[in-house]
Amino acid sequence: MNNTNSRGTRHLFDGTGVYIALFLVVTALAVAGYWTLIPHSPAETPVVETPSVTPVKPLSPVAAAQESEPTAPAVMPEREPEPAAPAQSAVTVTLPDTEVLDLTPEPPALIVNPLVGETVAAFSMDELQYSETMGDWRTHDGVDLAAEPGTPVCAASAGTVTDVREDDLMGTSVVIAHSGGYDTIYANLQGVPAVSVGDAVTAGQIIGSVGKTALGESRLPPHLHFAVTKDGEFIDPAEYLSK
Repeated sequence: MNNTNSRGTRHLFDGTGVYIALFLVVTALAVAGYWTLIPHSPAETPVVETPSVTPVKPLSPVAAAQESEPTAPAVMPEREPEPAAPAQSAVTVTLPDTEVLDLTPEPPALIVNPLVGETVAAFSMDELQYSETMGDWRTHDGVDLAAEPGTPVCAASAGTVTDVREDDLMGTSVVIAHSGGYDTIYANLQGVPAVSVGDAVTAGQIIGSVGKTALGESRLPPHLHFAVTKDGEFIDPAEYLSK
């Protein structure tokens, strides 16, 4: 069997095999020459674009430490409690004794004529008048209003009776005090007036009647002698009645 393989091998190299080997050698030489003659460009390396990065400035050690440490939340300082106001003791205030004024407005005073009659003697404190009864010249502090004896005489305004008297010259007289410092005087009345001292009277209230008791005016016709004072001074009765 070994002899058979040796013969096959010698046959391969002795005939066709030689030509095949030469063909392979020539082909290898041709390929090597072809690659030698063709110029070779260096292999292009693909370029990969790298995104630009802004350089970061390194933090200082202090800043880096501060950044690395967690920030604690701010804590508001506690307010100190305000001191409590001292308790005040009760204070007793003593007010001086003062007169309490009555500020209630007064209604308008009603003023009426004590009677309606003719004037037989006018008021005259600046000029002297002749008195037929006394036979001389003298002042006249009121007004004489003619009226028959017994004619009712009324209070000219509301007030309080302060005097009931028998005057030597003016006869039975009644004095009434009014607000505002006014006093009214009713003279030559009949002997017994209708009011007494201390009585409160209203405007138009009857306080007496016309008489003939005034000896200083006995020569005049029967009349009422009516006089008015303001703060103690005689004034014209017409001025008071026209208020």
